[in-house]
Amino acid sequence: MKLRRRALLQIFAGLLVLSVGAVWLVVAWMHNPRRGLPCSIKLQSWNLNNWQSFGGTWIVKNGVIRNDSDERGAKIVTGSPYWRNYSVEADIQLLGSEGDAGLIIRSSDEQTGVDAYKGYYAGLRGRESQMNTDESLILGKADYQYTEMQYVRLPSGVAPFRWYHLKVLVYGCHIVASVTSALHPDRTYTASAFDAGCYKKGRIGLRSYASGGVWKNIRISPATEADMKRMLAVRAPFSLPHAGRESLRPLMTAAPPAPDLTSVSQLRLMTPGSMRTATVRGVVIATMPQLYVEDATGGAAVHAANHVPLKIGDEVQVSGVVSPGAFSPTLRDASVRVLWASTPNPPVFVTSSQAATGSFAANFIELSGVLEAKSLGRDHSLILRLRNGQQAFQALLYGEQAASLYENLKSGSLLAVRGVCVVTPDYTHNLTPFALLLRSGGDLVILAGPPWWSPRHLIELTAVVFLLLLLIQYVHSRMEQWRLRAVLDERGRLAHEMHDTLAQSFAGIGFQLEALRDELPDQGAARTHLNIARDLVRYSHEEARRNIASLRPENLAALGLVEALKRFAESKLSGGNIQVIATGNEAAVALPPALADTLLRIGQEAIANSIRHAHPSVIAIRLDLVGKTVTLSIHDDGAGFDSSAGGTGFGLDGMRKRAEMISAQLTIESALTRGTTITVQASLPPTLTWKTIHLHAWNYLKKLALHGTPHAS
Repeated sequence: MKLRRRALLQIFAGLLVLSVGAVWLVVAWMHNPRRGLPCSIKLQSWNLNNWQSFGGTWIVKNGVIRNDSDERGAKIVTGSPYWRNYSVEADIQLLGSEGDAGLIIRSSDEQTGVDAYKGYYAGLRGRESQMNTDESLILGKADYQYTEMQYVRLPSGVAPFRWYHLKVLVYGCHIVASVTSALHPDRTYTASAFDAGCYKKGRIGLRSYASGGVWKNIRISPATEADMKRMLAVRAPFSLPHAGRESLRPLMTAAPPAPDLTSVSQLRLMTPGSMRTATVRGVVIATMPQLYVEDATGGAAVHAANHVPLKIGDEVQVSGVVSPGAFSPTLRDASVRVLWASTPNPPVFVTSSQAATGSFAANFIELSGVLEAKSLGRDHSLILRLRNGQQAFQALLYGEQAASLYENLKSGSLLAVRGVCVVTPDYTHNLTPFALLLRSGGDLVILAGPPWWSPRHLIELTAVVFLLLLLIQYVHSRMEQWRLRAVLDERGRLAHEMHDTLAQSFAGIGFQLEALRDELPDQGAARTHLNIARDLVRYSHEEARRNIASLRPENLAALGLVEALKRFAESKLSGGNIQVIATGNEAAVALPPALADTLLRIGQEAIANSIRHAHPSVIAIRLDLVGKTVTLSIHDDGAGFDSSAGGTGFGLDGMRKRAEMISAQLTIESALTRGTTITVQASLPPTLTWKTIHLHAWNYLKKLALHGTPHAS
């Protein structure tokens, strides 16, 4: 037993060491500052699964990632928070003449908000009327407030819709940034800074401020001191005069006077089929899957005849043929002119009942709802079915973000969605009164996950509790078997001790009394007393042998219950003329140890009582197994007794108590001169299979309720 326990402890210690080692390796791999480097982000087959956005409308389209929002400080981050010395480079394009866009390095503790992160930022800044750092390469540090560390003005300026290659490197506490224009690939401008209290590690990110931006060819590589020195070797003058600049392509164009401007609300009042043209001025609120503009009176869909690069928030002038529509107008064959970049309109907060009336059709609105179902359309669109109170509606998202969001959304979650409200069957398919066209994944916010009491979670919880109860029952059963084995081992030890001491002492005393008796004359009181003492010692010796036999655990696994009882009876009848008949079919199934041991003790007591009191000529032992019921019967043809008299002895009481321990039924049938039959009937525990597992669990719970702790089988 000690060797077995020591082996188990050694195995446990080995498993513990292996587990600790595996955990250490995983943690070391996760904290490796070079894990995942170098890497290139291939945007053709890429989505935003591994990126986390903070504001903005980030989408992946045509091999680029873009943010069409003019939000101040919109950012999206990815990578390992344990990256230390590395560089990140990308091709960048500004979508406005003002604001800036660039790359974040060593980022951590990000939140939504202007400069709400810790890290370094390198970017390109357009025209800024209130600062002297306009049209420059800028380098700064953010700690929930922005500090400019260095800037370098570009002689050709920073033009919107022009590609620039930006690279930023961090090594130790040195930060270096460089930029090259697509117009002048042979000219590189560099800005650098040293931060004594620098951030040591962090992720990478993309950021724009008061302007949209486009990024492509993003690459992250480990950096060395030699890489840093090569970048610092390429320097341009710190500041160059403005006279040598190339002319910029202006985003703001002078719009001709438009005395015939019409509001969106007036378009709704026009006669259908009149083919009238009208001009409206408004702000772009959506570009996918259709262009929508909104003014102070409402929104309208636009089918543009000319292609103009637009972003959310642009102020535009649209002229086209009016289709009034039942709830919102549409401008067809429209020409679109960009007036200037503006701030995106905030959404209007409405209820689902208000939106269902059509009063907010083609308007940018926000509302919340519980996600009931989700699916992916044939055009790779994400279709969400939501419910707010009694009102159901849909939310639709087009683009490559749909697949990534589909995996992250769970039915039953509470979502806040904002988008353009549409009521046409082209989008609702007559399934709901209205639908929302989401512009990007940023228009969908998970307010709360699904409740834990959902049917699926309740089923999973029930299954876990059920398996836990089975595990507890199994452990309890094994502990009972170990306890029984320990009891049997202790009985064996006591039997050996009694055999080596008590029995041998009785044998020695008897031998000495026999020798003393032989030395005395045949007649006399002393010889008579010695005969009595000899008989007492012999009787005590027999009792000691019987008790030793009762304590010694027979090898039931090898002999079987019937053979063990037969050998017990024969050992009691050595030299006698009583016949022992034993039959049974216990080979059909193995009896549980506790059940077999209890039946053995009852059978031994019944055989001993028969030999001691009944003086039979035949003792019959029979064991029957029928289904899940085992029956042991001990029958003799001896003197018997009147069982109706109610008198019981110590042996019968012991058999009844043993039968109660295994929930068995004990029956005693006897009559004077007709012999005695003792029958024990017990049920086998159910076999643990997939078909009987529910019965096993039910019996366990029933025993637990009736007795507090079920007895192990």
